[in-house]
Amino acid sequence: MLRTGVVGAGTAEVVLAVGGRHRLRCVSATGASTLVDRRPEVGTDQILADLVPPPHFRGVSFDTYIPGDPTQEAALAALRVFAERIQRPTSTKRSFFRRAAPPEGRAGVYLDGGFGVGKTHLLASLWQGAPGPKTYGTFVEYTNLVGLLGFRQAVEALKVNTLVCIDEFELDDPGDTVLMSTLLGELVQAGVFLAATSNTLPEKLGEGRFAAEDFLREIQGLSAHFDVLRIDGEDYRHRGAPDAPPPATDEQVETVVGRTPGATLDDFRSLIAFLPEIHPSRYGALVDGIPLVGLRGVRTLGDQAQALRLVVLIDRLYDRDVPVVASGVPLDTLFSEQLLTSGYRKKYFRAISRVVALAREGQTEPA
Repeated sequence: MLRTGVVGAGTAEVVLAVGGRHRLRCVSATGASTLVDRRPEVGTDQILADLVPPPHFRGVSFDTYIPGDPTQEAALAALRVFAERIQRPTSTKRSFFRRAAPPEGRAGVYLDGGFGVGKTHLLASLWQGAPGPKTYGTFVEYTNLVGLLGFRQAVEALKVNTLVCIDEFELDDPGDTVLMSTLLGELVQAGVFLAATSNTLPEKLGEGRFAAEDFLREIQGLSAHFDVLRIDGEDYRHRGAPDAPPPATDEQVETVVGRTPGATLDDFRSLIAFLPEIHPSRYGALVDGIPLVGLRGVRTLGDQAQALRLVVLIDRLYDRDVPVVASGVPLDTLFSEQLLTSGYRKKYFRAISRVVALAREGQTEPA
């Protein structure tokens, strides 16, 4: 059943009744396409091929990293040395994987710090300078890969690499942490170099290596193979800028979308209802090639499952430098206070940092 009605200037509300369920869609007079109408299909080979730094970090290098803190300078120097070790012949490399190996010979490096201090820039720079084959992905992308291929096949696909980079290592799900610890253990035994990043929560930044201690404890037997590099500094995405730009009006969102060929325009409620229909491993393909995303009626989320899916979508938008223009609540209030104090709060703080940066880009879109 299809029912329509006018809900705003130049905007029609469309309610589709399918299998007893209703989905709200808003179709604007701009004629823009929507994310909810996209159904990306991504095969295993493509998922493996996509384990590279996202477009946002494709052009980075150690030379383009500008330290703003002594710890950043130290981390940059340490990673240059680590990169030189990766360049050595395999026969030399494998001798470093003894548990009693000296600190300078460890197989892995872990970058610990707050949001926006350049950890991903450094990790991508390390990847760029390493000999192939090599892979780069977020923690979630690797767990999705294991879910898709199965554990043993995933190990076989990854152990041929010289270097495996894991961005945003997450410790909030015990099952996934054990899975990744086991996976990385097998890669170490195969002679693969490892590099990982994670975030220290803002309220823990003054307490030393809080996240690093959690990381080393959770990966247990692997901890002897990692050197920890602590990186401090201000979130570069927020330097000299307000916490979040003011929300646009619905009309302003439609105007920006209408003058941006290929942009999408979605009702926020409809998008949140749609995301469970697409596996998170396909969220990147969902937003590939889109120059700008418009959202109407953004609201604060209190449901954890909805919020976690939105976090993954924001990560993929940020990876691809897709600006966002939105009406509704300010984007730094996307997640409820309850969520921001939950076990997944690091994900939510990271997502807020990133989506606010994308919203600033959306504000600067040319008229």
